[in-house]
Amino acid sequence: MTGKNEKKRTAGRTGYATASASAALTTLLLAAGCGSEASSGAVPEGWGTLKTPAVTVAHPAAFEPQSAGERSKYNAAAATLSDESGTIGMITVQLDFTDADSVEEAAIGAEAGVALGSTLGKQEEIKVSGPDGDEEARQVNFEFTQKDSGAGAAAGTPGGTLDPKAGTRVAGVIVAGLDADDRTYAVRIDAVKGKLSKGDLKKIIDSITVK
Repeated sequence: MTGKNEKKRTAGRTGYATASASAALTTLLLAAGCGSEASSGAVPEGWGTLKTPAVTVAHPAAFEPQSAGERSKYNAAAATLSDESGTIGMITVQLDFTDADSVEEAAIGAEAGVALGSTLGKQEEIKVSGPDGDEEARQVNFEFTQKDSGAGAAAGTPGGTLDPKAGTRVAGVIVAGLDADDRTYAVRIDAVKGKLSKGDLKKIIDSITVK
């Protein structure tokens, strides 16, 4: 009699453990699914969007989009962040800026626009949202020290500059790749260090959508 009761208790414990493990796995899968849906090509609430024929990217509300007359001829879209010192952040989109047969070559072409003397990181493989799912892209991080202030500094993106005082450290990110027609694109984010949070930078990168 004791043996039968012990078998029942053991079976009950085994069934409970299996049910608990199954419930935990279900919770993990649901959480993972929610996270992936929120991060791919998403535009955070209250943010704006820079739209071009091949690429769109979101920007925090504090960034002001530039009109076609305001932005450089090299940029298909641009938005700037300013304070009392001037322009301290910039997001730009460039299209078909170089001939390239691969995502790696597109990133190398985009790196050519980084100011001389910058600390340039290695290319990192990332994914951006595309028309048929995730698309391969490359991310390059860099930093440089502002040498001057104003339009003659040539410190920002090609055709655009930042305005902080000389000696200010600026951090940047380039995301580059090929669009659906195999033409190059590059999304570049420059900002004075400490003026753009890591969280917002990630959201900008996560919002990139290739058409």
